[in-house]
Amino acid sequence: MTQRGRATRPTGPTGRPRRTDGPRGGDRAGAPRGGDLAARRNRLREVIEPVVQGVGYDLEDLSVSRAGRRHVVRVIVDADGGINLDAVADVSRAVSAALDAAEEAGGDIVAGEYQLEVSSPGVDRPLTLPRHWRRNVGRLVKVTTRAGAGLSGQRGEQPAGDRQVTGRVVAADDERVVLETDSGRAEHTYAELGPGRVQVEFSRLDEIDEADETDEADEAGDDIDDIDDEDDVEDEER
Repeated sequence: MTQRGRATRPTGPTGRPRRTDGPRGGDRAGAPRGGDLAARRNRLREVIEPVVQGVGYDLEDLSVSRAGRRHVVRVIVDADGGINLDAVADVSRAVSAALDAAEEAGGDIVAGEYQLEVSSPGVDRPLTLPRHWRRNVGRLVKVTTRAGAGLSGQRGEQPAGDRQVTGRVVAADDERVVLETDSGRAEHTYAELGPGRVQVEFSRLDEIDEADETDEADEAGDDIDDIDDEDDVEDEER
């Protein structure tokens, strides 16, 4: 969901005109061109995170980058059970309004034009926090286990060094995650794991497609039976 700010959207949500004359933000005399992106990101987080949490979601990532003459503010949000497009649109409007209000009260947060993009995490985003693992219970993931990590449930085996494992997330809480691998079920603390990566399972997609085809075939068979029954009735009438 994209919202545009400042010169790309001449008025705020209340219809008040934005100031467009004179130097702005990082373009003021003596200030570095574009400003300090790290400082701007921190200021943006102070404004955006309470808004996102206030509507029941987690702020997973926030970045600021330059795209030509404007900045792009990217906001990634998520929640237990996922987040749909309608929710993303609601968050985008709430964040945009909060940024407008913050700038009205305290001056520019992002110098010059900016574009606000709000979205949910993609499957390629790494699993780094307990809530990420919890939200992917049942999914297949690839992760690096660090040297010396205890693997309870695998006959006391201890790995010689870091290694990559692929397993299904069976359970996850605030302390540890349980993975089902080809070697058996293993329990790890988060300190023993690197970032996890969700794996796309094409075999499951094939199973869904086959199930759909079977359902369609069954429906077609029912239709054929109905036609045969109608023919029998017509023959009897004759």
